[in-house]
Amino acid sequence: MPEHNETYEEKLDSALIDLQKCQSDHNVQSCYECELCIGCEVRSKYVRSVYESMSKGETGGFDF
Repeated sequence: MPEHNETYEEKLDSALIDLQKCQSDHNVQSCYECELCIGCEVRSKYVRSVYESMSKGETGGFDF
């Protein structure tokens, strides 16, 4: 059976859910309100997912 590879959009959706849960757990509306913002792996994963979704895995420009 072929392995399912997540699309960039699926990864972004998953990262967004994780980010929103983290913000809820820390009772903040924005990562910038959280003392753990700098170096936060959840936030870093979300930022990477946004970039990869916009660039479709290519370095350089974005596909809008």
